[in-house]
Amino acid sequence: MNRVEMVAVPAGSFMMGATDPEGGPDEQPLHRVEVPAFWLGRTAVTQAQWLGVMGSNPSYFLGNSLDCPVENVSWAEAQAFLVRLNAMTGRAYRLPSEAEWEYAARAGSHGKWAVGNDNALLAEYSWYNANSDGKTHPVAGKKPNAFGLYDMHGNVWEWVEDRWHDTYEGAPTDGSAWTCGEHARRVLRGGGWVDCPGGQRSAERNSHLRVAPGYRGGDTGLRVASNT
Repeated sequence: MNRVEMVAVPAGSFMMGATDPEGGPDEQPLHRVEVPAFWLGRTAVTQAQWLGVMGSNPSYFLGNSLDCPVENVSWAEAQAFLVRLNAMTGRAYRLPSEAEWEYAARAGSHGKWAVGNDNALLAEYSWYNANSDGKTHPVAGKKPNAFGLYDMHGNVWEWVEDRWHDTYEGAPTDGSAWTCGEHARRVLRGGGWVDCPGGQRSAERNSHLRVAPGYRGGDTGLRVASNT
């Protein structure tokens, strides 16, 4: 199995959500979150890494490169991957919380994307509908954000630990995952190769999908986190 390369994300606080016209009620209210230091995968999990742990490759986009992100995996399958990965490595990898994910994606920025609000710069950091040629691409092929994380915008959506909630009313403010609630549905973040620039925003949530834990698609992958 290819090694999972992790990046140390420093502790800090940020305003989670958005009030700009591209956002919706699911990104409100804007609220401050204090995020403890944690570790996050430098890239999304690749097909090679998934194959090394699970022994098979579920991806829709096969034959291009095993360095492409694994996709076509559900939230439940991502959890099964983590169980096996932890057994193999003796580590305690997990999915990031939604707050951790957005904090890491913003990397200290305050605009729509980690590069600010300039749509013209997005192509330097993201694979999206205007430049993806209708498929995924090898990870780390674009520029990283200020934390050294690749593909936080675009390529594939990434599962987080949280359950879906229609708004942020009552959301945790300590960076932890919001796992209580009536919905079994989970949350995807980051946008994918098929999405427009608005779908790549740091605050963008999968409100158009509101996906069940068993949902999978050719633009749905994961990135691992850990506390140490």
